[in-house]
Amino acid sequence: MTAVRQPEQPWPGRWASAPYAYLTTIGRRTGHPHRIEIWFATQDGRVYLLAGGRDRSDWVRNLQANPQVTVEIGDESHAGIARILEEGTAEDRLARDLLVEKYATPSNALTDWKWRSLPVVIEFPAATDEAPAASP
Repeated sequence: MTAVRQPEQPWPGRWASAPYAYLTTIGRRTGHPHRIEIWFATQDGRVYLLAGGRDRSDWVRNLQANPQVTVEIGDESHAGIARILEEGTAEDRLARDLLVEKYATPSNALTDWKWRSLPVVIEFPAATDEAPAASP
């Protein structure tokens, strides 16, 4: 899977085909940036993630303490607000479906991961399609 930028589409949809994103949270104990590489999907200007470790994942604990995050995809970096999706809602199902649709293979349907993971959405307030923040 290679990243193909679709310049006619707004952020983050123009990077929907990228194989992964980088998520930076602020450490809940240290206050220092914590950056991870993660699978993602996009729809309607939002980024969706699944935490296989659920709320035991450090990045999830960090965003629970401070929902302000940075998402890097391709050569763009944007500040966003993350939240855990409520289980059983339409957006919960959407997040799970989008990620499995993107990453499942004929030999690995990701069914267990789809249903045991914790879904997270990142929203990008204000005019997110204006000049992106510089990547570090």
